[in-house]
Amino acid sequence: MCRSRSGTKDFAGPPAYKAGYPSGRLPAFPAPPCLPPEEENSLNKKLLLPFSLTAFVIILDQAVKQFIVTKWPLEGRQGRFIADIFGNGFLEIYHVRNKAIAFSLGRNLPDSLRPVLFILVPLAVIIFLIWYYFKSDEFSTLQRWAVAGIIGGGIGNIADRIFRPDGVVDFVSIALYGLLGMDRWPTFNVADSSVVACCGILLISMIFAKRTQKLEVSS
Repeated sequence: MCRSRSGTKDFAGPPAYKAGYPSGRLPAFPAPPCLPPEEENSLNKKLLLPFSLTAFVIILDQAVKQFIVTKWPLEGRQGRFIADIFGNGFLEIYHVRNKAIAFSLGRNLPDSLRPVLFILVPLAVIIFLIWYYFKSDEFSTLQRWAVAGIIGGGIGNIADRIFRPDGVVDFVSIALYGLLGMDRWPTFNVADSSVVACCGILLISMIFAKRTQKLEVSS
């Protein structure tokens, strides 16, 4: 209920309870102020607009995956080479399937645990992110877009785990030339890229926000 200009609330209780308060009105109590319709509409647009990125990531991710699957089917093979983009092996396109999580993590886990860890847990995380997104007013505009990108990437891969029995479609392979002890980074897709990039943006923006707050306090 919005707070009235007088800061009081009409009290319609029994006469016995009204006796202690003149005119049957309770003392002022904290309540959220009313927003003008224009400001409320602007706030709703600010909250909902970042989900256009969520939709874009899901659509792009699924469209590219479907194109890969249709154009270069595996036909019983574990993986299929498609193209060497620069001709030097740095960036290559493959069609491979991944029954683990991002970047093939957890691929050695037993099949009985995979539906729980790879579908239910990520789905619970996404539901929590959406709930916290609307619950919290601490996110900046940039951080809201980053969270929306994370949600889009998460939904893109969960859709693969549910509707593609052969596993998530991965296709981007980048050479590391021995960096981190690997010749190539595990194959990934658009959804993985969105999650990693947006997590990085969210983390960096939070670090800078905390530093800015400390500088303001110290000054």
